[in-house]
Amino acid sequence: MTVTTTPVDNGINLQALLDAREALSANPEAAEFQWRATCSWVNGTHSHTTVEGFRGLCEEQAHRSTFQYDVDHPECFFSEDHGPTPTEIVLVGLAGCLTAGVAAVAQRRGIQLRSVTATLTGDLNVLGVLGADPDIRNGFNQIEVHFDIDADASPADIEALVAGSQKRSAVYDALTNPTSVTVTVN
Repeated sequence: MTVTTTPVDNGINLQALLDAREALSANPEAAEFQWRATCSWVNGTHSHTTVEGFRGLCEEQAHRSTFQYDVDHPECFFSEDHGPTPTEIVLVGLAGCLTAGVAAVAQRRGIQLRSVTATLTGDLNVLGVLGADPDIRNGFNQIEVHFDIDADASPADIEALVAGSQKRSAVYDALTNPTSVTVTVN
């Protein structure tokens, strides 16, 4: 591993993360979080989702502001393209989670980052979604993530950063392991 003698600052408060890990390990019920999103249909394939609060640390929490997302489909699907598709939002979530993980792992290992860019592609045959072929899966057939990382580290150390990020990424885990999803109607 590459070790630098100058302080590393990747924008991660490492001591706070380590303190949180210790405190939550001692109080496991506080580590149970519930994330929420509320989506309202606008018209056609256009919907609007808001993210405001969540539960964690044994109580209700709120973001500093409400986050809002418009989701739609492109014009080639005879939609109005008011926002990214839901599948693109999945790629955004994966990219953000893995990239944050790279920064956190780099901080922990004393590696200074100069730049990190993740480029994601997801292959999906829409004949499944359209109901045209029941043998074609509705979801991604594969997702590829390519990182370009400029850091004070060897290529092997950079690969280890990405591997460490994958190991701790909630979104990577959700996409690569079965997750129970329950859908109800009021």
